[in-house]
Amino acid sequence: MINRPPLPSGPRTRLQHLAQQVGGATVRGLWDLAGRLGNIGPASPRARRFGSFGEGTAICFPYGSHVNERHIHLGANTMIGPGATLSAGWGPGHPGLPDEVVRIGDRCLIGRGSSVIGHKSIVIGDDVWTGYDVRIADMNHGYEDVTRPISGQWMAEAPIRIGDGSWLGHHVVVLPGVTIGRHVTVGAGSVVTDDLPDFSVAVGVPARVVKRWTPGGSWESVTEG
Repeated sequence: MINRPPLPSGPRTRLQHLAQQVGGATVRGLWDLAGRLGNIGPASPRARRFGSFGEGTAICFPYGSHVNERHIHLGANTMIGPGATLSAGWGPGHPGLPDEVVRIGDRCLIGRGSSVIGHKSIVIGDDVWTGYDVRIADMNHGYEDVTRPISGQWMAEAPIRIGDGSWLGHHVVVLPGVTIGRHVTVGAGSVVTDDLPDFSVAVGVPARVVKRWTPGGSWESVTEG
């Protein structure tokens, strides 16, 4: 038998309870409606801000920050998850950016809350999926001068490439200058600081290859040293 909490007693309390139920249902219904209507699709006026926006592609509501969209190109049938940030350059109107700073291919999924921040070049191939809160950025802070705040020191931008068919787990971080090959799995929470070869599995901080597909047609474990 399920013990249910007693209903509020008294006319005023019952009225307040009813108002909360009705109000809550209304808010949830409006939020669901906003989610359906708020997505950015190829026919949306906002999609025209992008350098290209493929057929069947959607940016889910509520969407994150989008900076200098005309330097961002999205392929076909790609989904950008709720709260994801897509950015080209330091801020709105950044001068001298190339036409294509960020390119995300066809049939990709960029997970909820993730960010793709390009200053030089980020190219994500086709069929690349990520988990939630993944960070991909081709720039980083430096620390050469101990007399200056780290926030004011920048390393040179270095391009990032992620090959077709790869998967990046939740909370993966990809640092500048990295090339991730085709069909690579990067385990959740990993930080990718160096290139990863095609058909491999990498985990850890920094990410290291632990399995790879051999020319003979089988997986083999990779050990340090």
